[in-house]
Amino acid sequence: MSAMDIAQCLADYRTKQSSLGWEGTFAEYFAIVTKNPAVARLSHARVYDMIVSAGGETAKDGQKHYKFFTGDLFGLDRTLEQLVEYFHSSSKRLEIRKRILLFMGPVGGGKSTIVSLLKRGLENYSVTPAGAVYAIKGCPMHEEPLHLIPDPLRPDVEKEYGIYIEGDLCPVCRLTLQEKYEGRAEDMPVERIVLSEKCRTGIGTFSPSDPKSQDISELTGSIDLATIGEYGVESDPRAYRFDGELNIANRGLMEFIEMLKSDEKFLYGLLTLSQEQSIKTGRFAMIYADEVIVSHTNENEYNAFVANKKSEALQDRVIAIKVPYNLRVSDEVKIYEKLLHQAGVGDIHIAPHTLHVASTFAVLSRLEPSKKAGMSMMKKLKLYDGEDVEGFTSKDVKELQEETVREGMDGISPRYVINRLSAALVKDGSRCIGPIDALRALKDGLEQHTSINREERERLLNLIAETRKDYDELAKKEVQKAFVYSFQESAKALLDNYLDNVEAFCSNGRLKDPFTEEEVAPDERLMRSIEEQIAITESAKKAFREEILIRLSALARKGQTFTYSSHERLREAIEKKLFTDLKDVVKITTSAKTPDPDQLKRINEVIDRLVSEQGYCPICANELLRYVGTLMSR
Repeated sequence: MSAMDIAQCLADYRTKQSSLGWEGTFAEYFAIVTKNPAVARLSHARVYDMIVSAGGETAKDGQKHYKFFTGDLFGLDRTLEQLVEYFHSSSKRLEIRKRILLFMGPVGGGKSTIVSLLKRGLENYSVTPAGAVYAIKGCPMHEEPLHLIPDPLRPDVEKEYGIYIEGDLCPVCRLTLQEKYEGRAEDMPVERIVLSEKCRTGIGTFSPSDPKSQDISELTGSIDLATIGEYGVESDPRAYRFDGELNIANRGLMEFIEMLKSDEKFLYGLLTLSQEQSIKTGRFAMIYADEVIVSHTNENEYNAFVANKKSEALQDRVIAIKVPYNLRVSDEVKIYEKLLHQAGVGDIHIAPHTLHVASTFAVLSRLEPSKKAGMSMMKKLKLYDGEDVEGFTSKDVKELQEETVREGMDGISPRYVINRLSAALVKDGSRCIGPIDALRALKDGLEQHTSINREERERLLNLIAETRKDYDELAKKEVQKAFVYSFQESAKALLDNYLDNVEAFCSNGRLKDPFTEEEVAPDERLMRSIEEQIAITESAKKAFREEILIRLSALARKGQTFTYSSHERLREAIEKKLFTDLKDVVKITTSAKTPDPDQLKRINEVIDRLVSEQGYCPICANELLRYVGTLMSR
């Protein structure tokens, strides 16, 4: 970007910001509200509208996916659905809005990310026309201007205009109205505000520290010693700073970091704020506050909190939402892709399946064993990720989930995985890292992991071995695809032969022998040798063959040719069959220390295929061939 471009961008930004600076009287603001009552909605409704305005869709599994969280959170569909349900109910001013929202889960599970998204979302939403927020000008709590309407008039306003008014003026605005404007509420100045955590407008954050040194004024403000002499008494609003986190978070959101680690004196204030929507500040009457209170904690802190009888009053005011670790490998891969993209490691190539292998290990560590017969941890992992598993269907997923109570609350965190991947990426001379590099880094890191005991370390080492075994099959398939491509003529001949036999079988016909020209029965042995590659049973072969014939006929009607890629399962069967037939050729080619010209040509063809079609670089393509050669030589 040139200097002229950046100057223009900055000028455009200033113009956009200045366009948000509306000012007027309360009478002018009231005219805006009568046209659009949503302008005066409460904080929970604002958050709900913000999320919904981004759009959403219902997936095949019945879960609702909200675009507001897309690209930042993965595998937390149920958690996010519960979160939106909370805001939906709260937006209708139901009693649930008077509860503290508490995210509870393991470290690195996404609790802080959810809160951060809500805060950044509010900031962005408040600069849009739909998310515009207005406040009494000069109010330290930037409160809703409708508070200027006296209580006796509010029922008539709601009846006439459909505008619901809740809350009262803060001490500062009450004093300003009487002394400066002599009670003329219609003349009070109103301005449009932009919610901002940095500017401490509508978004507050409180983090507990040493209870002996931390003062409650951080939450509720403090006396202004510089002005106390001028105004004489501490109960004068002008002698008080209404700048505590609870004050400035009015109209928006208050994040209470690790709430359960706070001293009791800080929690008492939340009791009143959550239930009565009021803050007790210094020598003033209760001050109304409209804000979403969000906190997060770990499971141990939460269990101790629930077990403490002294905290029953606060427990009754808390809505806890579990934020477990993600349990889908495909979503776990997206987490690491996002983190690596943010880090910018463009000069180092990450081989295909590297993140998949790391994700498989991470998710395996979080799963609980199933009581279902024949259900291994790996099968469970694949079912959760939407893959087909022999003997089970997607209907079994719900039953598997109901078997467990704490699944996803323990295991390896994404932070550990990304830390170990980072170590592998910066290793001396690294230009490319592959799945085996990732597994090696994950394994080495267990020795440095201080929070796991010997028994847990053994369990994780076994899972690494299990993950590697799964990758071994995947590696063979990668080379298999590349080799089959080099033998495309053989693949086509095998397919044509299979289709001829299937057509004869389904029509009860016979085939002509190409050499003797005699009519012969369909070659059952050939057909079964291909179908068995994808576990088609004897009883299911007829249905499978008819399915293939229907697909072939449908394509023929459209004038299209049936290839071995036209049917996914048949493609897999053809590749496996051809690979099995070529196994000796592959073994010799990949393991030869000094390949002959023909073998070298074949190796180069396979490497070219891996690089051009399957995402490998020359380094990891060669590594893959050597690795698979070693596997096949065992």
